[in-house]
Order: sequence, then C-alpha cells, then structure tokens
Amino acid sequence: MTDVLGWRKVFAVIGPSTNTIVQPDMEAMRPVGVTNQYRDIYVENPEALSDEAFMAGAGKIAEGLKDALRTALTCSPDYLVLGVSAIAFTGGAEGCAAFVKEVNKFTGLEISVGSVSVVEALRAYSPNIKRVAFLSPYYPTANANVRRFLNDYGYDVVRDIALRCTSWTDIARQPEERLRKVIRELDGDDVDAIVQVGTNLSMTRLAAQAEGWLGKPVIAINTATYWHALRANGIQDPVDGFGKLLSKL
Repeated sequence: MTDVLGWRKVFAVIGPSTNTIVQPDMEAMRPVGVTNQYRDIYVENPEALSDEAFMAGAGKIAEGLKDALRTALTCSPDYLVLGVSAIAFTGGAEGCAAFVKEVNKFTGLEISVGSVSVVEALRAYSPNIKRVAFLSPYYPTANANVRRFLNDYGYDVVRDIALRCTSWTDIARQPEERLRKVIRELDGDDVDAIVQVGTNLSMTRLAAQAEGWLGKPVIAINTATYWHALRANGIQDPVDGFGKLLSKL
C-alpha cells in the first residue's frame, strides 16, 4: 500500500521549532505526489544573540535533532530533508560527512542537507563557478564554518556578510529591502555566484529574481535543499518561480 497523497515520496522535513520559513518555502516547491511532514527540533528563542550565544544555540539544536528524527520516523517517511543549515556546515566537509553518516545510521534513511545541496547546486549551474560570495543571518564564527566548508570543496569565498540577527525568530523578519541591499554589496565582477544560507531567512523567490538582475546564479539554501531532495529521489518536475535550479536543472 502507498500513501494516498505521498504516492511518489513522503519527506520528513526537520527544522527548529522557531523556524517559520522552511515549511511554507518547501510547501510552495512541492510537486504533486510528494508530501512534506514537518517535524520540530525543540529550541528556545533567545532574547538576544551574540557570536557565542549563536554557536551555543546551534549546539542545542544539534543535541535535539535525534528526538525530532525519532518522532519523524513514526510516519514512515521515505526520505529526510534537513531544514536547518548551521549544523551541517560545522567541521567542514569532513564534519558534514560524519554528521550525515550518523543520521543515516540512526534512521536508516538518506538525507538532503543544506551544505552539500549548495555545493551540488553550484556544480549543476556550471563547473566553471569558482569564486563565490555568501550571506547569512549568522555571526562571524558561524560564517567561518560556511567559508571553510566551501573552501573544502574548492570554492574561493571572495566575501561574506553576517546579518547578526538578534534572535532565531528575528531571522524570519528581515525585510526584503535589506536583503536586496546585501545581495548588491556581495556582487561584483570577481564573483561567479552568490549563496544564501540560514533556512529561516526568506529568500527563495528573491534569489530567483536576483538571478535576473545580476545575470549569475543566486542560490537560496531552501531552494537548493529541496531541489537536492527531489533529484535524489528521481523527481524531475520543473517548478517555476524559484530560479533556474528548480525550473531547468
């Protein structure tokens, strides 16, 4: 017997309880026959963040992951999608590989994580992409983890901007005009592509628009992660409105 709505695939999408962007983002990208079962990682919303507090909070998210995975497994999903990005960049390529292996062992399922998905998206756009810039809602220490991860895969990070959001929920409240300005600041003739990380930052549609302004790939992490999950499961349906990645690649 097959799930009557998820007759192609049932995805368990795992994200922090404070995240209000991943679920609507991935629902908007969802093709017919696929369902997204969102499961929370419990996390307190801090009154104020700093570099140290951000990293401590990311550590608590990582600690709570197994409980969320255990809950997700009760709906018998076919595949896992990680809707939190900071923990998947920690430790560079080697750290991420170990993290994915641990999730595979614990659940018996394959998983799409934002860090690897971004790299695969860059490769799908063009093997000639070498120099990138990125923005995040993070603080400098977390940005350093992203930079290290991209460096491990051979990408030169020309520049990056940490928005230093004041709480987990503040990330979802960043106005589009601020994000547009940051994209412009990151761009230049020395940059082949721009990447956005931080899954609670709403940028799927803005990134698609920015590709038109700049004439180069602008990759939102939620788009990349969901694209990776679909393609890993043999689902090639084009989805319009989210850039070239989902509509053509």
